[in-house]
Amino acid sequence: MLLSLEGVTKRFGATLALDGLSLAVERGEFVALLGGSGSGKSTLLRLIAGFEAPDAGRVLLDGVDQDRVPPQARPCAMVFQNYALFPHLSVFDNVAYGLRREGLPGLDIAARVQQALALVGLEALAARRPHQLSGGQRQRVALVRALVKRPPLVLLDEPLGALDAALREATGQELRALQRATGAAFIMVTHDQAEALALADRVAVLEAGRLVQCAPPRDLYERPATRFVASFLGGANVLEGVMGADGLLHCAAAGCALRLATPLPAGTKAAVALRPERIALAAEGELPAENAATGVLRGVVYQGAGWLCTVALAGGQSLRVQVPADRAVPPEGVPVLLHWPATANIPLAD
Repeated sequence: MLLSLEGVTKRFGATLALDGLSLAVERGEFVALLGGSGSGKSTLLRLIAGFEAPDAGRVLLDGVDQDRVPPQARPCAMVFQNYALFPHLSVFDNVAYGLRREGLPGLDIAARVQQALALVGLEALAARRPHQLSGGQRQRVALVRALVKRPPLVLLDEPLGALDAALREATGQELRALQRATGAAFIMVTHDQAEALALADRVAVLEAGRLVQCAPPRDLYERPATRFVASFLGGANVLEGVMGADGLLHCAAAGCALRLATPLPAGTKAAVALRPERIALAAEGELPAENAATGVLRGVVYQGAGWLCTVALAGGQSLRVQVPADRAVPPEGVPVLLHWPATANIPLAD
């Protein structure tokens, strides 16, 4: 195990930033930290780097407690959101800075810097200053400056946050390829859910300083553990009800009864997550075999790949429904019939 966080707690005055958080990261693993503002993501990253000290708990790197290890002596490197490049130094000298501080011979430094720049296609720009580079190029320089020292762990604080959407996606894929090529473990803070799902081996979701779920992207999306994870990641609908003797979950607010893939005991109060893309609009005359709900179409938003519809159900609750772009959507105010398979109802722990 490369990194172990054991019951880490951190306070800033009366604010509890991290609350007994535990997390383990394997060598060569890419982990994304996801959560809302104030959830503790950046505090956790700074605590691992040594810029903050925990009030309780332990941070172990390579099995060694880092309590008395200063940031510069820890076996990790950090890439900041603003890149933090030296404006008066060239690309080459920015990347070589850490190696020179370690006292490596000049020929070794030159070889390692050239090799690092080649990884991101910046060999031809070695003599330029940061102000002569694009945002994407500056981001790559910051990355290779961290990687040139060959740390086993790289910490990234919103590394793609300053890039536009198109460049962000392309650079994200380059980041993933670079992580695979170097074999270093990456821990990345991001607010972008799609980015986390696309790049990480595992995604850790934080809420109010607690780790509420950590899982591979597909598992996290398809089997959220709590209603917070379900609604935060991908905006799932949450339906609540009581299991009846008929084996159905009766949801008063939705005005319907749901069949679950695995029924619960009668009388059990339960909540399920239902992804918008798993819900279908019934065609005229169609009689759904499993879960169905009637409602009125109250809002339609075009999103390129499809339509995001809001349907007010008979019981008063509203559902978000994702309809493919090639499917005709009725006008607002029209009654509609929705249906979905039992496997789309995901039981939640709270």
